[in-house]
Amino acid sequence: MKYFVALFVVVNQFLFFSQINFQFTNAVVIGQFDKPEDRFSIEINTTEILSSQGIKAIPSLNLLKTGADSRLLATDSIKAVVRSKGFDTYLIVKVIGYDKRFKVSERKITFEEALGLGTLFNLYRDEAESISFEFSFFKNDQIVYREVIRCLSISDRNTVLKKYRKKLTKRVSKKWR
Repeated sequence: MKYFVALFVVVNQFLFFSQINFQFTNAVVIGQFDKPEDRFSIEINTTEILSSQGIKAIPSLNLLKTGADSRLLATDSIKAVVRSKGFDTYLIVKVIGYDKRFKVSERKITFEEALGLGTLFNLYRDEAESISFEFSFFKNDQIVYREVIRCLSISDRNTVLKKYRKKLTKRVSKKWR
């Protein structure tokens, strides 16, 4: 009987913590991609979706010169510009793999460390059937929330973007507002 009670408590806590909604009112969207066209596509699509849901958003491409390293966003001068525009949340979007088994990372990293991490994956790869995106939210240089969104049954780059938009729109309206 003790084991059933303990199991019940653990399952309820897991379900409670998995149902937590993250709310934010603004975001600087940063796409961590090697290819400029992938970065542009993800940042613009994410910004459009957040803005359509009433969340003030700006792509990092509006803050940096073309081809500039995204690590510049961690400098004091750019942070001051971002704060003056009314933004206090940074959202880093990256591909973490082409598999359905990826989970949210538990590692606590700072904003500067996250910008320094590279990406191994492009927006689309031949023979990939699914893709997993990780969304990392930062406030005051500390990570405050992470989430993974999986897009299944992909066949080309346009399908990835179409499914990304659909999944992200649902996630923003249900869990992030």
